[in-house]
Amino acid sequence: MLGASFDDVAANRAFCEKFAYPFKLLSFDRASGKTWGAERAESDSAKRISYLIGPDRKVVKAYAKVKPADHPAQVLADVPA
Repeated sequence: MLGASFDDVAANRAFCEKFAYPFKLLSFDRASGKTWGAERAESDSAKRISYLIGPDRKVVKAYAKVKPADHPAQVLADVPA
């Protein structure tokens, strides 16, 4: 599992340390975020979106709207057997 953010590496490191974030958090530029559909056009901030990637490295499912409290169970239910 990976996370991604428009924040720089130092900011992401501080976030991971402060919240004991257990996953790698990547720093993306806005152009990459736009490519993945993660940039909000109206504010240039990032959207919370997720992609479930299969073992073949293809997108199994895209989640355009993510609620952090419910999302882990939702993704686990979609993981192919």
